Amino acid sequence: LPTMSKGASRTGEQAWAKVPKVNGEFFALTYGAMVTQLVRDFEDVDEVNKQLEKMGYNIGIRLIDEFLAKSGINGACQNHREVADVIAKVAFKMFLGVVADVTNWNAEKNSFCLVLYENPLTEFVELPTEMTGLVYSNIICGTIRGALEMLQIRAECRFIRDTLKGDEVNEIQVNIIEVMEEQMGDDYNDNS
Repeated sequence: LPTMSKGASRTGEQAWAKVPKVNGEFFALTYGAMVTQLVRDFEDVDEVNKQLEKMGYNIGIRLIDEFLAKSGINGACQNHREVADVIAKVAFKMFLGVVADVTNWNAEKNSFCLVLYENPLTEFVELPTEMTGLVYSNIICGTIRGALEMLQIRAECRFIRDTLKGDEVNEIQVNIIEVMEEQMGDDYNDNS
């Protein structure tokens, strides 16, 4: 793994250059239409938040394969700091075209925040007052959680600051709950 931060930024730029691009406005408007449909279907902001997170989780468990194949990351991260840098500088750049800053580590080094100064999902979006509880970009949290779980890292993610709610930046808190051990099923036991 390259030296993190500067190396991760370079790796993120290289990964961004390799992936096909979608028009940013089209992407933002399509996502907005999907969120609008969820709001109509569920008529409950909390349920829409759950559905966005669940959709993101399902994306994350599939997206990790593409990430590993195209990102140039060829080794396991050695610690949580490297995990955070790869998410912030490589994954966000590769899939959203933006980078995040990693901040607010706790003393145990298992919780950090990702600060996004730009969020391509929120272009052209204003939340109506009756939707203040909506976590519009919650799909990102689910994607992070799903991708990490496929790497045997159980995590919780949540937005703690959101530009759609008047904050200056978007901030996602990531809590690493555990690093799971890979387990083989009984079918894989060596019976020789």
